Amino acid sequence: MKRLGTLDAAWLAVESEDTPMHVGNMQIFSLPEGASDTFLRDMVTNMKETGDIAPPWCYKLAWSGFLGRLLAPAWKVDKDIDLDYHVRHSALPKPGGERELGILVSRLHSNPLDLTRPLWECHVIEGLENNRFALYTKMHHSMIDGISGVRLLQRVLSTDPKERGMLPPWAVRPEKRKRRKVDAEASVPAALSQALDALKLQADTAPKLLSAGNRLVHSVRHPEDGLAAPFTGPVSKINHRVAGQRRFATQHYQLDRLKDLARASGSSVNDIVLYLCGTALRRFLLEQDDLPDSALTAGIPVDIRPADDQGTGTQISFMIASLATNEADPLTRLQTIKASTRRAKAHLQQLPKSALNQYTLLLMSPYILQLMSGLGGRMRPVFNVTISNVPGPRETLYYEGARLEAMYPVSLIAHGGALNITCLSYAGALNFGFTGCRDTLPSMQKLAVYTGEALDDLEKLILPPEAKPESTARPKPKPKKAAANKSGKG
Repeated sequence: MKRLGTLDAAWLAVESEDTPMHVGNMQIFSLPEGASDTFLRDMVTNMKETGDIAPPWCYKLAWSGFLGRLLAPAWKVDKDIDLDYHVRHSALPKPGGERELGILVSRLHSNPLDLTRPLWECHVIEGLENNRFALYTKMHHSMIDGISGVRLLQRVLSTDPKERGMLPPWAVRPEKRKRRKVDAEASVPAALSQALDALKLQADTAPKLLSAGNRLVHSVRHPEDGLAAPFTGPVSKINHRVAGQRRFATQHYQLDRLKDLARASGSSVNDIVLYLCGTALRRFLLEQDDLPDSALTAGIPVDIRPADDQGTGTQISFMIASLATNEADPLTRLQTIKASTRRAKAHLQQLPKSALNQYTLLLMSPYILQLMSGLGGRMRPVFNVTISNVPGPRETLYYEGARLEAMYPVSLIAHGGALNITCLSYAGALNFGFTGCRDTLPSMQKLAVYTGEALDDLEKLILPPEAKPESTARPKPKPKKAAANKSGKG
């Protein structure tokens, strides 16, 4: 058996009917030229005939009951996986547009995973207009985070459109990382040395963690210093209790548009993402007559795994930044966001990498305790909304000759945070996935539309006319009257 880390186990501990803790990815492919009528049926059959299931796809909980998940969370290998259950083939109702796909993915993402089986599902969805199909894959957050999830799905894809006979994601094993060999006769001294190093590490990091905690406490008392702290965001419409049903909407922009704005304003691409989200939220809450006087805050996951790490599990830290939703002037809003993220990064960079896991637990403990105690959505949130920016593949990829057109993240929400916005880059584009509570945010698709209009408006404010080539000018999307849909491309 394999024991779960503390943060991975926490995602299992807070699992409930209203807050299923799985994350997903929706990939849209175009069928290869000359594909047969049975292309997808044959592909699904081949996927199900895979004999060898790789970790973490082969893991299931050793004890799926609540006490087992809470007191002794561990993985064991399932030697009899039913791929007919985990791999499913669906079809969209005609005309098979983005709206119909969004409705189906919203419904699939609302269903919790079976905790007695390996915690994943893959849905092959045919019938998407313009000769396309989709793959929606979901896994429990205790198994993966955003970065490891993208890497799991990416390593099965190819840059060669002619490659065939490809394995499904659950049959591909990660490349083994090189490890330093230790002589058997020196194993005992080496183990003793490692134990002493661990004790020294704890002694070294404790003062730095204490200093980081003191900075957060100081920022609560002195917000003018610019460091956004936990529990300083106001309560808004998106910070109440949630129900189990989800809404999902998407947006799609050329990454160069955001890079041009970042260069022109002295910002990072992530600052521009936060600006678009903050501006859309400000407009959305103003229309709902629910805009707080103080600024909403964003919890921003930060990847802390090594670049060559193909492992799974949760390896993230968090920083908190202001979205400046209380600023009416767009340029002032952008500058406030930029200053807030720089202060948050400086705060995080004062910690050594060896202390980041402990700091994450320190920062996330109030969030986890809120959910476990039932206080989530009944008191001031740790932060108002999670906004994540995940780097994805830069090259165009293929599966069995089918071209991957776009990939969209589908994330989780919890009590006190009815909205999650996650972005994923791919082949020169940035794809936004908006995941929200169906009951709390009945008009959530407007947020996707508003980010596109915020991007257009910021270009007019910052970029001179000659800096905006016609190839990057995109029409404003129009909202659709749909419970869950792709609200249009930016």
